[in-house]
Amino acid sequence: MQFEIHPQIDHRPDGDTFTVARLFAAGRAGKRDLSHMIDRSYPYQSLRELRWHLAERFSLPVKGVDVRAA
Repeated sequence: MQFEIHPQIDHRPDGDTFTVARLFAAGRAGKRDLSHMIDRSYPYQSLRELRWHLAERFSLPVKGVDVRAA
């Protein structure tokens, strides 16, 4: 499953992190907004961490999840 995120960069004393401002599932039928299905205040350290979180959240294998920043 392909996801597209619109990140919001957070500059915190403990290092650079980002939160997800918007999350879209990209598919043949276009984009679906799934922003309401995740905690958008969580400070992610990397796209890899977000990828694992999305795989768990949507019960998908990690290898089947593709995340791209817009």
